[in-house]
Amino acid sequence: MEYTNLGRTGLSVSRLCLGTMNFGTQTNEPDSSAIMDRALEHGINFFDTADVYGGKPGEGATEQIVGRWFAQGDGRRDKVVLATKVYGTMSEWPNDQGLSARHIIRACEDSLRRLQTDTIDLYQMHHVSRTTPWEEIWQAMETLVAQGKVLYVGSSNFAGWHIAQAQAAADKRNFLGLVSEQSIYNLLTRHVELEVVPAAQHYGLGIIPWSPLHGGLLSGIIRKVADGSAGRGATGRSARVLAEHRTTIEAYEKLCADLGHDPADVALAWLLSRPGVTAPIVGPRTMDQLDRNLNALDVHLDEAALTRLDELFPPIGNGGPGPEAWAW
Repeated sequence: MEYTNLGRTGLSVSRLCLGTMNFGTQTNEPDSSAIMDRALEHGINFFDTADVYGGKPGEGATEQIVGRWFAQGDGRRDKVVLATKVYGTMSEWPNDQGLSARHIIRACEDSLRRLQTDTIDLYQMHHVSRTTPWEEIWQAMETLVAQGKVLYVGSSNFAGWHIAQAQAAADKRNFLGLVSEQSIYNLLTRHVELEVVPAAQHYGLGIIPWSPLHGGLLSGIIRKVADGSAGRGATGRSARVLAEHRTTIEAYEKLCADLGHDPADVALAWLLSRPGVTAPIVGPRTMDQLDRNLNALDVHLDEAALTRLDELFPPIGNGGPGPEAWAW
């Protein structure tokens, strides 16, 4: 396993992050526990979850699964850099959501209880709040850090200017502020290259891409549909996106075959080569999927392959950051 620092911090995390969103919904608890054990065997030390994961609103079922796994002992908790999130609606009551100081503090306490731990290594705001001032947010986060309940704070689904706004407010308080941003980022979805990635690099945030395979569409979906092994990538919204981009994805799968690599490995390797990226989140439903994700670490994409990927999946506008992406 390869490791890197999380943004500008001294914290070492694996280049792949284990996503747990399927635990308790697509994957039962025994299999989820086995996948987490296997992740440690592979050297993956970075686990991501959220209070809203698990399929049952307000219960934090996925956090509970992770917590019961920690409780098995054998150093499981000590080996893991644990990331979870706050923002989502946890009940019908109006203060059980968002980023008010009240909700941040209470949600953290609830996550700690479900996770059966004393400390959250990376506490991420799951979405930007348009109604809560940064002074209130940072006061709550400072309290949690001072109490030792949170070590680092991250964001998720922020725009570039939100990151700048957050860091300006944190600097006034002599607070570390954000150390990471978790964004949707993959070959099919490159919007963050315009302003989010440049902002993250400027302020020293590590980029943690979610949906690196775009719901399975970059994992060899054409082949899987043909042989009947396709999962969610063949249904619902993914099926509509596949229909829209079928010609491109067919060409992508041909390129991967020519390179001698699985499409999922190429998609992950491409992200690992991108500036500012710390660790793509892989969310396996099965042990086999986790094992195969590790192959991406051995894939090297040369300039010709990267150029061809840009041709198949063009960046926004002229490519790169704004304003050059859309102006002279």
